[in-house]
Amino acid sequence: MRIISAVINDLVTDQRVHRSCMLMHEMGYSVCLIGRKLPNSLPMPKRPYKTIRMHLLFKKGAFFYAFFNMRLFLRLVFTRFDAIWANDLDTLYACRLASKLKGKKLVYDSHEYFTGVPELINRPRVQKIWKRIERRIVPKLPFMITVNDSIAGLFADEYKIPVLVIRNVPIRNGLQKTKTRAELGLPDNKTVLIVQGRGINIDRGIEEAVEAMQYVENALLLIVGGGDVFPVIEKMVVDKKLQQKVILVPPVDREELFQYTANADIGLTLDKDTNINYRFSLPNKVFDYINAGCAVLSSNLPELEKIVKQYEIGNITSNHLPEIIALDINNMILNQTQLNVWKKNASKASEELCWENESQKLYEKLEEYFG
Repeated sequence: MRIISAVINDLVTDQRVHRSCMLMHEMGYSVCLIGRKLPNSLPMPKRPYKTIRMHLLFKKGAFFYAFFNMRLFLRLVFTRFDAIWANDLDTLYACRLASKLKGKKLVYDSHEYFTGVPELINRPRVQKIWKRIERRIVPKLPFMITVNDSIAGLFADEYKIPVLVIRNVPIRNGLQKTKTRAELGLPDNKTVLIVQGRGINIDRGIEEAVEAMQYVENALLLIVGGGDVFPVIEKMVVDKKLQQKVILVPPVDREELFQYTANADIGLTLDKDTNINYRFSLPNKVFDYINAGCAVLSSNLPELEKIVKQYEIGNITSNHLPEIIALDINNMILNQTQLNVWKKNASKASEELCWENESQKLYEKLEEYFG
């Protein structure tokens, strides 16, 4: 059976898509993953399934989305396949057209509540276009996939179809700690805090975390990745003379990223409740922190709070005032006994919150659907 998986990013860092492709490959299917290539894309690692990265004329905006879907549709029309896997709403239109034209099966995996993302909240006209696409296609699907219970509830209530929850959990011990703090240029005598991800954008609480470091002693904040607010926080670090307390590291491959995470003590996830997508988010980095045995300091969003409290892996901050965040960090640092308990609990939780367990639900669904 030939399956094409389509995603609008550059393929390298999307671990959810990679894991789903690997599962289908291991099930004996022939898998081809299609995405795009950007000027700053990292080299494509060797993978056992086929990958195609399209070079596009436009990089963002309406022309980009239209051009991507046109290119994707044409490629699908002239390619043999038995099923298409559409990752997120921005690939769904082309995938749906091609699947209908050829009479093939379609899987839709929504990695977020797409029409509620902050980029669309203040652009109602564009938001309506995406919502119209979603409303035309999703109710006709036999089922869909998404990332957590809260977002699954939104889709199920609106479209009355079964929604399978597959969380963004990592492969258990898929990576090993091989570097010391000294090798990474990190101090041995300080508590290391980490924020990671390529989507370090506005309303993620990163600016407040940087400001909070003015009031935190004997700790280092490590920010690894990229995003819209990187230029802002770079300037903040200089303006507030925090060069000894905050280190920014540009995007690195997953193995190198794990080395930083595994050498940290506390992982920060501070998304704000500014839109429905953030409100019900459950970021990948939370599970990466858990897999690396880090304690977690989280904002009080429902899905995050549920994980932190259920597994007793850290603390919940009450708001985004830098002084409050600093107080929470200082309290976690000062109580080393409790911090060690949280870290131990995270390591234990990683045995449950791993792809080896989560993928079983997806395996069973695909066997049933693909036959």
